[in-house]
Amino acid sequence: MLKPYAGFISGVITQKTYWTEQLFSIRVAGKFNSYIAGQFVKLALHDEQGELIRRAYSIVNHPKEFASSGELEFLIIANPTGQLSPRLRQLQMGDEILVSDSAAGFMTLDEIPPDSNELWLLSTGTAIGPYLAMLEQPGIEHRFNTIVLVNATRTQAEQSYPEKIQELKTKFGERFTYVPIISRESVRGALSGRIPMLLENGVLFQAATSPPNPTSCFFYLCGNPAMVKESSESLKKLGFRKHLRRQPGQFSSENYW
Repeated sequence: MLKPYAGFISGVITQKTYWTEQLFSIRVAGKFNSYIAGQFVKLALHDEQGELIRRAYSIVNHPKEFASSGELEFLIIANPTGQLSPRLRQLQMGDEILVSDSAAGFMTLDEIPPDSNELWLLSTGTAIGPYLAMLEQPGIEHRFNTIVLVNATRTQAEQSYPEKIQELKTKFGERFTYVPIISRESVRGALSGRIPMLLENGVLFQAATSPPNPTSCFFYLCGNPAMVKESSESLKKLGFRKHLRRQPGQFSSENYW
């Protein structure tokens, strides 16, 4: 058994799905506390010296699904030079893992100004995970007239959860657009390039069929810190303002590591 650690709860791997050799999803069962769609927890394991290695990972499944299954789902990319992710990749069903006892993060639907009815969700790689949870929120289909989900990856194989994307297209119909961006392959139907550039040159807006309305849109940025920083600057150049609780704006962000 894993050695207990303050602030963490022991869980058991119940499912593991490989999207590529290094990109995978795991489901973890345990007596975890509730959370809000879009939030993250920390996963942890002990190293050879018994020290706890921990890292934040967003939860992919919606709290309602967790309430019925008792499982949390995470999308993970194994970084060969990382301390934790290679160890997570080696875990098999039935193995134990530590999960922080409370979720954190403010990238939730509740933080979006109430008068926003266009939702733009921009992500790189595994950062699509929290958006998938948010898009399962009951009533979201009545709150937003337009939902654009963007995920930038290196290869087509890294475009994870295709069946879930199709379910969202069916659920939201014409009000939903999924825009894949693939940088290292030429794939029909996918954009090529980087999110900041595609914002500034208008190509991303063209792919989503319509430009955002400055008075009613809201952007979330999640993923690679460079993308978040540069996309924030691009949005400022386009006339959008960073959202603060004391001063509502049109975009907010969360770095994914």
